[in-house]
Amino acid sequence: MHRVAAATTAWNATLRTTCVATELEGGHAKNALPQLAAANVNCRVLPEDGIDYVTATITRLIGDSAVHLTIDGAPRNAPASPMREDLMTAVKTVTTSLWPGVPAVPMMVMGATDGMYLRAAGIPTYGVQGFFYDRDDIRFHGRDERLKVQSFYQGQTFLYDLVKRLSGAPAA
Repeated sequence: MHRVAAATTAWNATLRTTCVATELEGGHAKNALPQLAAANVNCRVLPEDGIDYVTATITRLIGDSAVHLTIDGAPRNAPASPMREDLMTAVKTVTTSLWPGVPAVPMMVMGATDGMYLRAAGIPTYGVQGFFYDRDDIRFHGRDERLKVQSFYQGQTFLYDLVKRLSGAPAA
């Protein structure tokens, strides 16, 4: 895994627990040294890594005893969802019907989801979207996040057909 993770930044972020400073605060004026500073660090924690491991790693990397970590909320450790053959069969069937020749491949993304809370409650959770993005124009969570109109409508059709198939309802 380490060799694959080291191959690219994207694989590294996908295969490991990641943390990023999402908000920074400091100072009260442009021409004065800040007396206080704060950072919100958002972490996507893999199921096998615990909160103690993450906080110990961040503390070690900061390397300054004057910096204090505060955990916002109650961290949850949630197991990974098992691979389900019925789900993958349905995804492959709908994918083939909409986009012949496009393989359906399970993957893990480098972002976090609210699925963690469902998994912690014992509800397996899967992220299936059916949207295609322009690989040279990825703007997730940006002020100008975008998706091609055709991809939006195809994704809606994909999700509708997938839910119908998984629920046992007759296809439209």
